[in-house]
Amino acid sequence: MLRYATGPLRAPAFRGRCLPVTLLPLAGLSPADPVPAARAAAVAKQVASLRIGGEPGLPEPSPEALRLPRRHAILVLDPCHRAQAASARAALASALELAGGRPVILARDPTAPPGAPAQIAPPPGVHWLPERLSPWALLDLAEELRGASDEMALLASAAGVSVDGRLPDPVPRWTALIGALRCADPFLARPWPLERALEQLGEWRRAQAENRRVTLCLGMAFWKRRRVAALFAHAGGAPRFARHPGRAVAQARRAGGALAVWASRATPELRADCQRQGVTLLTVEDGFVRSRGLGARFLPGAAYAVDDRGIYYDPGRESALEHLLATAEFPPALLARAAALRRAIVARGVTKYNLQGQAPSIAAPPGRPRLLVPGQVEGDASVRLGGGAIQDNLALLQAVRAAHPDAFLIYKPHPDLEAGFRQGRLEARALADLADQVVTSAPLTSLFPQIDALHTLTSLSGFEALLRGVRVVTWGQPFYAGWGLTEDRNPPPRRGRRLGLDELVAASLILFPRQVDPVTELPCPPEVILERLEDPAAWKLSPFTLHRGFEGWLRGALSRLRGLR
Repeated sequence: MLRYATGPLRAPAFRGRCLPVTLLPLAGLSPADPVPAARAAAVAKQVASLRIGGEPGLPEPSPEALRLPRRHAILVLDPCHRAQAASARAALASALELAGGRPVILARDPTAPPGAPAQIAPPPGVHWLPERLSPWALLDLAEELRGASDEMALLASAAGVSVDGRLPDPVPRWTALIGALRCADPFLARPWPLERALEQLGEWRRAQAENRRVTLCLGMAFWKRRRVAALFAHAGGAPRFARHPGRAVAQARRAGGALAVWASRATPELRADCQRQGVTLLTVEDGFVRSRGLGARFLPGAAYAVDDRGIYYDPGRESALEHLLATAEFPPALLARAAALRRAIVARGVTKYNLQGQAPSIAAPPGRPRLLVPGQVEGDASVRLGGGAIQDNLALLQAVRAAHPDAFLIYKPHPDLEAGFRQGRLEARALADLADQVVTSAPLTSLFPQIDALHTLTSLSGFEALLRGVRVVTWGQPFYAGWGLTEDRNPPPRRGRRLGLDELVAASLILFPRQVDPVTELPCPPEVILERLEDPAAWKLSPFTLHRGFEGWLRGALSRLRGLR
């Protein structure tokens, strides 16, 4: 039997959920291949850059927040263990003797068990940090470390902090560790290189920091709450759900945290109240590769847009996504990842909802341009805020027909309309005067190879068409318009930076959204969601929402009886 320990590169917990990415065999495995010194140095540098390793999920205040100087103190660690008390007192005594005017700080060793009593009483003049803090918060304070455990000494070597008067060479320590560690993908259970495991730990660390600031969630439907709780989970738990806006803002202000609200519930009054009381407001909306099925069917999504500026479908104010698109740097490694993600999306036929169906045949006569006009949910916020003068599907069809009188227009109703969940169906007679063909119960991806262009108001289908090299004409102001990739009939304000397609993909699908793995309910990269879309078992409807299927069927049947499409 092989026995493993979690080792110094531990994964954080998210509301009690935790999966390791690195394990340290205690015995029974032969060492891995020799580790080059350059790789060991690079790994140490990566660990310090990502600020990972040691006890995860602990508070990480900055030196400024602690009102202490950065990298100037002698830091003494209390092991909070009686057997090590004498050596810890000796470390403190030597620190006081060698301080030479530098501050001396006494802190709990992050590896000490929670609640373990301190073993050293801080003498006068020594600054005592009673709270259990992140290793990296402590290393930010230290010019020199004394009384360090093996784990803290390892991290100090990566951070370039002296230990007991000597600056340790990181290479020997990290060479030994790299040779022993075994790494695995926590989502798909396959081997990983150490460097990818470190990246995942870094991503989880960022998620912990982002999630800790969220105090309350507001306006979340009951069927979304478990997934939203996982979205904002951290080592300390998850935010509570509130029902009353005024009380929620007051509670968030008292807690000094942020308020997360479903975007459609972010009223101007709520925004004004948050601004008045100094509360950060985060809007939450479904992401762009959402699920295997409709949200209107009460199926929780796996990708979310979390925005502290506005919301991506409202061009009236700069959203976090628009800010990214306007200002972000896109290094070659990120663009290569974006290109690979785009190719995987196209090869797998991935869209927002990933619905199944048969590919229709477009009956356009030769010589007529084939233009696809996808329908949207009328009254939807993206139409209302981003549609401008055009506010419904009929008006969009009329505008496209007027601009292209000789084109072969293909109209595809929105999947929510086809399923009977939302309003916006058109009368068959009105459609017959504008559209040459109406396509229903077909996946959107099956139409892209058969068309010459897609005309849309603000639909995500325009973004999905861009990924597949289809010419896109926008009549509203969606997030992907205004960057030189689309033909815009109503150009958005502020934008104008010229972006490549993979830069748009990098910002929209990698840097901006947050994903929750529907299987482990842990934060995950977008590539994992593509894998999960291949597994129907990962997308389970709650038995408490099964009535939505019958409700949609009934509404659809009634609409068809009334001659609506």
